[in-house]
Amino acid sequence: MNDPLGDLLSRIRNAQMRNKSKVTSPGSRLRESVLDVLKSEGYIRGYAVVQREGRSEIEIELKYFDGEPVIREIERVSKPGRRVYTSVKSMPRINNGLGVTIVSTPKGVMADHDARDANVGGEILCTVF
Repeated sequence: MNDPLGDLLSRIRNAQMRNKSKVTSPGSRLRESVLDVLKSEGYIRGYAVVQREGRSEIEIELKYFDGEPVIREIERVSKPGRRVYTSVKSMPRINNGLGVTIVSTPKGVMADHDARDANVGGEILCTVF
């Protein structure tokens, strides 16, 4: 697999199209830190790391409101073929601040508003609305 984070986002997108309550994904630290941001921003209910057959998997509980998924759009920005970096001044706002840009900074993976508060830029991983 070339793009583990892209795979995670596709699994979430596909599960929400089928109205699934849970989705599983192979475990990694990057995926867990992105899921931490999604949970703190209220886009997913939570996640749990489960050991299966000697490998770690992540079980993600998706969140719905009135039968509609809370995540309307989730899109990968920085890809393995084309990395996208930003400074704190030029960090994009998604739908006038209603959405979230998830950024990988030297201080860890965080939402765009947290990165602005910490005054750090970094690689734009994905956008969520």
